[in-house]
Amino acid sequence: MKMLASLIALAIASPAAAETLAITNAEAWTMETDQPVRGATILIEAGRIVSVTAAGPVPADAHVIDAGGKPVTPGLVNAATQIGLVEVSGSPDTVDTSSTDERNPGYDVSRALNGNSTLVSLARADGITRALVYPSPSRHAPFSGEAAFARLRDGVDILDTSNVGVYAVVGGGAWDRLGSRAVQWTALRKALGDAKKAMEASSPAEDKRKRKGPPPGVPAGRHGGEELIRSVLRGDVPLAIQTHRESDIRQGAALASEFGVKLIIVGGTDAWRAADALAAAKVAVILDPHVNLPFNFDQLGARQDNAAILVKAGVRVAVGQAGGAIHANYNAGMGLREGAGIAVANGLPYYEALRAVTVNPLEIWGRGGGILSPGADADLVVWDGDPLEPSSNAVKVIVEGREASTRSRQDMLAERYRDIR
Repeated sequence: MKMLASLIALAIASPAAAETLAITNAEAWTMETDQPVRGATILIEAGRIVSVTAAGPVPADAHVIDAGGKPVTPGLVNAATQIGLVEVSGSPDTVDTSSTDERNPGYDVSRALNGNSTLVSLARADGITRALVYPSPSRHAPFSGEAAFARLRDGVDILDTSNVGVYAVVGGGAWDRLGSRAVQWTALRKALGDAKKAMEASSPAEDKRKRKGPPPGVPAGRHGGEELIRSVLRGDVPLAIQTHRESDIRQGAALASEFGVKLIIVGGTDAWRAADALAAAKVAVILDPHVNLPFNFDQLGARQDNAAILVKAGVRVAVGQAGGAIHANYNAGMGLREGAGIAVANGLPYYEALRAVTVNPLEIWGRGGGILSPGADADLVVWDGDPLEPSSNAVKVIVEGREASTRSRQDMLAERYRDIR
């Protein structure tokens, strides 16, 4: 009982449980303008931002974090990861990225998220507070399944929102189970066309019933691919297509215009070549600015000013990693910041690079947020330097208005072996 009482007292006294949190002397990047608010005071209550004011007053009962004039940004958001699905890629029992069910594309990655993964704390230590988690190619080609948002709070429960988009893969390579990409596009168009005809033929009451999901006792994601596609056609969620070649990207832009759907191109190595078509069709692109060499023949157009060209053409861009490479899980935090910095070094304006790792990922996936303004979610990071510099560190990470741990397994190993000679 004494131990329980001590724990309760500690929780009550801890900064995380303080009623009001105040971050003072901050260079606050609100993301509402292209310049920070210098000397700002950021007040947080009940998981929400109350105010961001230059030299604002601090309530007497607030827990204060002095930013020391350093940058404070919204929590970073990686637009394409597999955080929580992979622990050790060489150990199959720790890999939950894809479905082998050929009957159904309704693979919901949110059911496999592992908040105790050591890669979650590593990403959070690099300033990531939210991440889009996507499925790998499934046997139900070209569909992979349904993406989800993870909130990198402390504890095992890191699910933020499930079923935020339908994910597909189109292109050449070993993942393809349909043969020619012509067959892949045909299959994708047929799925959209069939679902559209079914929606037009169904009564409003029937369509409303289907929108509510499966009957009692039937897990979500097991009610067939038709309802997933209907949600895309209704505009409830976007369709994300992982692809790289210019011809495929232009096919995607045409499909978006024809069916009137929200489309996201993930990967998009050749996207700069189709910037005009993407802008006209309002197709967003999630890309990795690290890519400067082709990994296969679909990526012969690789160049590191891809993001700058797309943004100049009016395309909304976010940073993420397609294809399940190391930046999608192990280096999801460092890779995100470094990638945005590389984009700046290759012509992307600094403010646009910050948007690509805060506001844009949430907007692209239909969530909203990623700003520091009254009423917004209190997900933010206090840095000791430029957040797009790999040598900078996240001093404090606030998730849902609470200070989250920034200790990773690497920190613990360093502490354990520091004094060994």
